[in-house]
Amino acid sequence: MKIRDEYKVREIAGEHVVIMQGRYGADMTKVISLNESSLYLWNELHGRDFEAADAARLLTDRYGIDEATALHDAEAWVVRLGECGLLV
Repeated sequence: MKIRDEYKVREIAGEHVVIMQGRYGADMTKVISLNESSLYLWNELHGRDFEAADAARLLTDRYGIDEATALHDAEAWVVRLGECGLLV
């Protein structure tokens, strides 16, 4: 899977949000806010193919959490991105 290229992260009012670049600017009808961990995963994985296990490894390396917890969290992150239509 891959994060769709037309989505970008922008900082707005101190929050990191995902927006879709439109023909005439950003479509702000749907705003998805990213916490620190989600932003980290987005930045590391945007522009390349990945699986939930790749995101889990990043979480384990950065936060030192156990593999099972990291995989659970990574899978939940991937599911949420999919529900929001951010993945191809």
